[in-house]
Amino acid sequence: MAGQILAGNLPGRFRPSATVAPPVIGDLFICDVLEASPKDDIGTMEHPIFSLSTKPDRRILSYEHNGARFEVTPSVKGRATIHDKDILIYCISQLMAALNAGREISRTLQLKAHDLLVATRRDTGGDSYLRLRESFERLAGTRITTNIVTGGLETTSGFGLIESWEILRKTRGGRMISVTVTLSDWLFRAVLGRSVLTLSRDYFSLRKPLERRIYELARKHCGRQPDWRVSLAVLHKKAGSAAPLRVFRAAVRKMIEEAQLPDYLMSEEEGDVIRFVRAGLIEEEAGPDLAPRFDPEVLDAARALAPGLDVYALEAEWRAFWIGSGRPRLTAPDRAFLAWVKARVARG
Repeated sequence: MAGQILAGNLPGRFRPSATVAPPVIGDLFICDVLEASPKDDIGTMEHPIFSLSTKPDRRILSYEHNGARFEVTPSVKGRATIHDKDILIYCISQLMAALNAGREISRTLQLKAHDLLVATRRDTGGDSYLRLRESFERLAGTRITTNIVTGGLETTSGFGLIESWEILRKTRGGRMISVTVTLSDWLFRAVLGRSVLTLSRDYFSLRKPLERRIYELARKHCGRQPDWRVSLAVLHKKAGSAAPLRVFRAAVRKMIEEAQLPDYLMSEEEGDVIRFVRAGLIEEEAGPDLAPRFDPEVLDAARALAPGLDVYALEAEWRAFWIGSGRPRLTAPDRAFLAWVKARVARG
């Protein structure tokens, strides 16, 4: 079916290059890449899945944007926090580094807790290992439910941020030495589809949850553009802040004044508009064998073609399809992607 879609809907737009084998999936991946570039998946950068609270957040979050609806349900331990996400970023970074090196990967990873703490710029004292365990518990307990309409039918699906985790070994002092973690299939597909973005290494130096979330949004929405403008109300919604708008406005103004955000400068414009200007050199992978990044207007066109579908999930699916097809050279990647989306919707 994939080959028929490629040939039937995109004539002349793909010119096969040297065939590159798709990623090889193994049973267990050992995290052993030193200084891997921090990578974050686009889906969780777009939606406010993670709590910004420093206290256990047991509220059920209902969110809807551009036709995509989802609900995030915490466990009794509370919803996974933006700091808990460091674990996922570390895992994604390791898998992407391995993919780029042509290594075998798996959604079950074995990692050294000390390496994770160092890579995410955390203290390595005894309390840090206890907090790390609590992070695993919140990640495993946080459930996401989405309702997506396709072909007139509504499909409801649910999954966790991670499927499971296990401490393999402890010292007598109780320190966590080695851990296995199995990522959700949803997150692993984002990795396989290379639906990720590189983060500044200084991201881990941001201690305030809102600063981290705002940086994610700036990184996601600026993309290759020199700047990004967004209304304060929309930024408030995208950030997932539980604070009243006036309190959120004060926090954003303080961020503008302090100017601590890596890679971006923030300013306030008339009409309650916040502007982000790209100030730093953001590391990006490049090369003929890597899928292109799509500008916001292309993704907006994809939304119009596939109402109710998560456009970032579609982008990840298309990337996985393109990689599995041997990474053919694209002369018009925007048109190729949109044609694929149209065919994908027609199949239902």
